[in-house]
Amino acid sequence: MNDKRLVRSRDDKMLFGVCAGLAHYLNIDPVIVRLVMALLTLWNGIGLLAYVVLALIMPQEPAVAAKANAFDEEEIVIKGS
Repeated sequence: MNDKRLVRSRDDKMLFGVCAGLAHYLNIDPVIVRLVMALLTLWNGIGLLAYVVLALIMPQEPAVAAKANAFDEEEIVIKGS
């Protein structure tokens, strides 16, 4: 089974993480999704509507304990002679 879920990104976000979440789901660069959304917004406004709808219905990415503990490592002490 595929474990991919469409969720808003916690780390890579400009406003709500919608474009980054879509990009991670589609395995493409988030800049591409942001440009497409901006062009759709400028062209006929559908990009803004789609962004707002997705921001409301997409769940946020769950917090991962491993990311929070990434810097909790053993302290190294070097003593001079």
